[in-house]
Amino acid sequence: MPGIDLTTLSAREYDRLSAHEMTPAMAAEYLWSGSIVLRTFHDTLRELYPHPDLLPRLTAVFQADAQDRNPESIAKNVRNWVTDRSQPTSREDIFHIAFALSLTEQQASYLLGLGTDYAIHYRDGREAVYAWFLRTGKSYGEARAFFESLPPEPRLDTLPGNGREHLTRDLQNEFLRVQTEDDLRLCYLRNLEKFGAFHLRAYTYFSKYLKQLVRPASSVDDMREPDYSMEAVMEQYLSLKMPSGRERGGYSVVQKLIKRNWPNATALKNIRLRREDVPRKLLLLLYVITENVVDGEYHELDEDYISPQERLEDHWYCLNAILSDCGMPCLDPRNATDWLVLYAITAGDDQPMSERMEQVIEVLYADVR
Repeated sequence: MPGIDLTTLSAREYDRLSAHEMTPAMAAEYLWSGSIVLRTFHDTLRELYPHPDLLPRLTAVFQADAQDRNPESIAKNVRNWVTDRSQPTSREDIFHIAFALSLTEQQASYLLGLGTDYAIHYRDGREAVYAWFLRTGKSYGEARAFFESLPPEPRLDTLPGNGREHLTRDLQNEFLRVQTEDDLRLCYLRNLEKFGAFHLRAYTYFSKYLKQLVRPASSVDDMREPDYSMEAVMEQYLSLKMPSGRERGGYSVVQKLIKRNWPNATALKNIRLRREDVPRKLLLLLYVITENVVDGEYHELDEDYISPQERLEDHWYCLNAILSDCGMPCLDPRNATDWLVLYAITAGDDQPMSERMEQVIEVLYADVR
């Protein structure tokens, strides 16, 4: 097992995957049957705030901070979050929850990653300001009022002209040095032209992986073929036998979770043009499809003598490093998609990871085709 802390249930799933005893059909059955104990938003809230007044506290704070919204509607939303009928997808709502429960900056970042793919984004001016107010123990109302007093962000998302790849980290470090609200205002204004909504590191990885897929191998006469279109990339590599269409009626919980936000050609085009951010699920799929072989260098993981356990551990560390670099949550064996990815990366005996994943998907969705 990797030398990191895992909960008992997560460690059990990691060990099950490491044992390399399930065929793709067995893996599909395991997921479909609900045997995997999924991590839920409610579980995480209870871990971060293990007190009996979770529901009344959240309800009271959200209703007090509301302006013209219906108190009953607010109470229903909060009740749904706490009972796992739904989970918030708005980053603003998750920040609001973090302030309501007096979470730390790190806890809020974890909760954001669970609900929306990304932890706190310090190149987003609003989130950098909210993080400072969390860090200093102030309220959501104070944070929101302060941000609304600032000039709007230009929301530029082109790569910086100086080519710095770790601009987000630089901004985070600068905001960490802020001591007062006056300093915070000056820091915000000084960095106004550096802010952006999208994540530069994730886009860098996306571009690197996509480049391997849009450039087919040269033909026999050494004449390079035309680059694949996004439609061709989707059909050739990313479909993986996943049923098309948005209809999810009759799907099990796990089937819904894995299919949710599965990429399509339109999404690939929009991400490539910087109109949308890179989803965590897409980054995971690209890692599996390319097997993270994008530089042409020798990788010991390709050798036959590497055991499934060693292969899983090495990919575990490599993929978690990429996710962390992008500001995304690390792999969670109790997340349905992550479990499927971890199953795929244990492929060996010359079987591509993508083929192993495709075999599971084909069986998992056989009843809804």
